[in-house]
Amino acid sequence: MPANQGERARRRLSTGERREQLLSVGARLFSESPYDDVWIEQVAEIAGVSRGLLYHYFPTKRDFFAAVVERESERMLRMTAAVPGVPVREQLTAGLDTYLGYVQAHAHGFRAFHRADAAGDQAVRRVYQRALAAQEQQILAALAADPEFGPAFEAAPHLRLAVRGWLAFTTAVCLEWLRDAELTREQVRDLCARALLGAIA
Repeated sequence: MPANQGERARRRLSTGERREQLLSVGARLFSESPYDDVWIEQVAEIAGVSRGLLYHYFPTKRDFFAAVVERESERMLRMTAAVPGVPVREQLTAGLDTYLGYVQAHAHGFRAFHRADAAGDQAVRRVYQRALAAQEQQILAALAADPEFGPAFEAAPHLRLAVRGWLAFTTAVCLEWLRDAELTREQVRDLCARALLGAIA
């Protein structure tokens, strides 16, 4: 593509669209390689932008990876938000269906999000840990408001640990499922649903 056409193509993207494009490229690269093996120059080259423009959006590699992790966290929280007034048992299947649909559709982002825990950068790990804590809190809030589980919630301090363990279990199952889709989505959904209900019983 001639340089002037490339310039016009870049100008057609709004600030939000350009940022989203860069984060999508980052999600793919970080999902495929450890944090230390991803270079900002790769991101700029794949996105067709200058390194200077990328640094305009994200001043450091840490900022860039943290933004990738936060983007995926926000997506997951939005897609798995509890429906007020609907019992947990009733919405668990639908919620997991939505979540697993996200995992399939955004596999790169999902992998990149969970690679953050292995990043050597402590600031990046803190972003990841805050995101996991938000997921945990969202589930606990739904359980506390539930007619079945809510009444015993205060007397069950093990619930927080159970939910934390279930999140780790579900993550491991989903990552393995993406590597080797031996089970159907429905089988994975039912496995995760049974695991949560068993953990909080």
